[in-house]
Formats: sequence, structure tokens, C-alpha cells
Amino acid sequence: MGMRGRSTDQVSSESELIVLYDGVCGLCNGLVQFLLRHDIHDRLKFASLQSEFARLALARHGVDAGDLDTVQILENYGQPKERVLSRSDAILLAGRALGGFWKFAAATGRLIPKSLRDYFYKFVARNRYRVFGKYDTCLLPEPEQRKKFLDL
Repeated sequence: MGMRGRSTDQVSSESELIVLYDGVCGLCNGLVQFLLRHDIHDRLKFASLQSEFARLALARHGVDAGDLDTVQILENYGQPKERVLSRSDAILLAGRALGGFWKFAAATGRLIPKSLRDYFYKFVARNRYRVFGKYDTCLLPEPEQRKKFLDL
């Protein structure tokens, strides 16, 4: 199944998403652990924004990997219709990819205007280190999860 004929709000069943996150952020690492636990369809891969992988992938789209205040998701990586989603759009896409309750929650979240969703997202992002902590280095995943990380 290709992208033709489907809405950009849908996630095709074979689409793999790459979540790019701040590897030293406590909140971001918590999000990655949450996504790993709930990714029953094995649709998500990960790389820290501090990695060379993220720098090169985002540069193709004119996005600065040094902007650590947002989670980025690469959809259709390496394909002609590759795109980058940021902030609340990235979180909602990840929720849709998880399926089940999280897909429903993401659909409900889309009812909130993007400007309001992103305002809340930016507020949390500005305060994340203070509230959730910051690591000195990027955390390493458990051995059984390493295949899902593209920057190791």
C-alpha cells in the first residue's frame, strides 16, 4: 500500500516512523520508554537529536537538529514523500501509530486547534529540564531494544 489515495492524517500500516528526541531530556526519555512499551506493531524507530543521523536527516528538510525544544518525527524516511512533523503534530502521529486507545486519543487531540496544542507543547518544552531533569549524556537503551535505535 502506498501513500496514494490516503489522507495525510492517516498512518499506513507499513509506514515506519523515526522519532527524533532530545537524548539528555528526562521527559523525552520517558516518552521514548512509553513509546517502546506501547509500540505493539513495531512501527517506531528512534534516534537522538544530538546524533549525526538526526543532523543529516533533518538537514534535508531545512530543520536544525540543534533545536532540542521539540520532538521531530520522520515519516516515510528515505522515500520521495518523506516529511518531518514537529511538536504536537509529531506526538499525535506517534499516538496514531500505536493504535488502539492511543489512536483514539490522538484523533481527539486533533480536535484542538494546532496553535493551542503547540502553545501548550512549547510551555512544557521550556520547562522540561527543570521539572523532569537532564542527563549528562544520552541514555543507552536496553539490549533487547537496541535494534530500534538508529544512532547507536
